[in-house]
Amino acid sequence: MIDKVLNQPEIQQEPPILIDIGASGKIHKSWKSIAKYSICIAFDADDRDFGHVKEESKNFKKLYIYNCIVSDKKTSESDFYLTKSPHCSSLLAPDPDSLQDWSFAPLFNVDRIAKIRTIDLPSVLKELNIQKVDWFKSDSQGIDLRLFKSLGDELTKNILVAEFEPGLMDAYKGEDKLHSILCHMENTKKFWLSDLVIKGSQRISENRLNNVFRSLPLRKLFNAVGKTSPGWGEMTYINNFKDENLSKRDFLLGWVFSSIQQQNGFAYEIAENGYEIFQEDLFKEMSQYSKSKLKKEFISFSYIPLAYKKVLRETGIG
Repeated sequence: MIDKVLNQPEIQQEPPILIDIGASGKIHKSWKSIAKYSICIAFDADDRDFGHVKEESKNFKKLYIYNCIVSDKKTSESDFYLTKSPHCSSLLAPDPDSLQDWSFAPLFNVDRIAKIRTIDLPSVLKELNIQKVDWFKSDSQGIDLRLFKSLGDELTKNILVAEFEPGLMDAYKGEDKLHSILCHMENTKKFWLSDLVIKGSQRISENRLNNVFRSLPLRKLFNAVGKTSPGWGEMTYINNFKDENLSKRDFLLGWVFSSIQQQNGFAYEIAENGYEIFQEDLFKEMSQYSKSKLKKEFISFSYIPLAYKKVLRETGIG
């Protein structure tokens, strides 16, 4: 059904536009089913782990890779802090005083500061003659909100999915925090928070960790299995589809994006509203698909024991 929707003329003529900021590592798993229909614009100034993106992005309809810094300001060059882990490199300086109490602090050790070409998102979109963004994903290490806002209100209000990875702790000096994104997105009244996954590290300094575990393999194992405390969050917002100016294409893509995010209840809502507005049978098919997905959720083997226990608790039997 998803392929059928993505093969509609509205989407074939105007493919989904995906922005991936901080694209080190593997390609976004949510995009695998839509990649061949989509145009992806990927950015990462630290290309030490960028090979994964080049290798796994072959199936995009079109892929643009920018090995440069993305900034919210118009400037041609910026200082970029290359850290021990390429996934921690940033336009912002790490905050060693705040990081020193955490086991993952060594990942933020600065190897060197490089002058790297810098570009802003509006300039990129203008260069590529792209007028809108459908899915915005940013893991910029500290400036996710600034980059999102740099696109301007007229463009951001029509973004269908926005993903951020902001900090809860002070990993970088002057970074955009999770609470700032919550506040901004609430104030737009255009999005709802679909997912929030809290990630973190162990609250123990490198020296103390070395005193407990002398060998590097044991320290790595502890970092993988030890009790973590909240350090950052992975946030996903979906457009609430309250704007009357959203097009048929937006409704089709919104349904696809909600479905692949397993937000089947909202996908059902989009399909039902789409039928009311556009009076096309395709939306009825989409609605039936979402209803079937919801029913499968209800009868899934993992859900039944949980539901049974909940009923027992609420009735006072269990």
